[in-house]
Amino acid sequence: MDDPIISCQNVWKNFRKNSSGLLLRQRVAAWFEKDHAENEFHALKGISFEIARGEGLAIVGGNGAGKSTLLSVVAGLVPPDRGTLQVRGRIAALMDLGAGFHPDLTGAENVYINAALLGLTEARTRDAFDSIVAFAGIGEYIDEPLRAYSSGMSLRLAFSVAVNVDPDILIVDEVLAVGDTEFQAQCLEKIRGFRRCGKTFLCVSHNRATVENLCDRALWLDHGELIMHGDVREVLDAYEGRVRS
Repeated sequence: MDDPIISCQNVWKNFRKNSSGLLLRQRVAAWFEKDHAENEFHALKGISFEIARGEGLAIVGGNGAGKSTLLSVVAGLVPPDRGTLQVRGRIAALMDLGAGFHPDLTGAENVYINAALLGLTEARTRDAFDSIVAFAGIGEYIDEPLRAYSSGMSLRLAFSVAVNVDPDILIVDEVLAVGDTEFQAQCLEKIRGFRRCGKTFLCVSHNRATVENLCDRALWLDHGELIMHGDVREVLDAYEGRVRS
């Protein structure tokens, strides 16, 4: 593959089991225990793949397969423990509904903050502001605090910011399932236009029709391991065949 926009080589990501309630001194002590390796959970196990500019790639698999972890590594939200990841371009990621938003700030204020987190200058955000609000369809509420928004309204605003900052790579982790049918159709058409412009799309979705419509290839993960990588329909057929059996 010539000049991949994303190159993931032998990436591992580990998490420590049952560590969320430990104090810092307990975590440090646990690190030096002899059974340290036994208390680790391997979320990703030597994952390698590349994505060319303009490609659409879906990540499929059951619960606990490592799909969201892999997206988080690619998006730069968590570092890999081993292996290398190279990304050539600006990423906009919709990983978690409301991520980067503050409930006590207005929709307008959250637009500027979220756009800044995605790398947009204040001047460029001002230029894109009207387009962001128009696509989100929440013009009359844009100066209301975000805590007054429904989950669907928050999603509209988050997606609108992500696609209007003109990223090179758009990452979506199942959050579009929150929106209503009309908005889902609007989002899908926006992503298709994004793809037609030669941009790269990476997603996790359990909706086969959506995946086939938006992606060229797919990765199938199972318990952190890469099971299959190839044409989107071939991978989906193999994965669904395994699920049915």
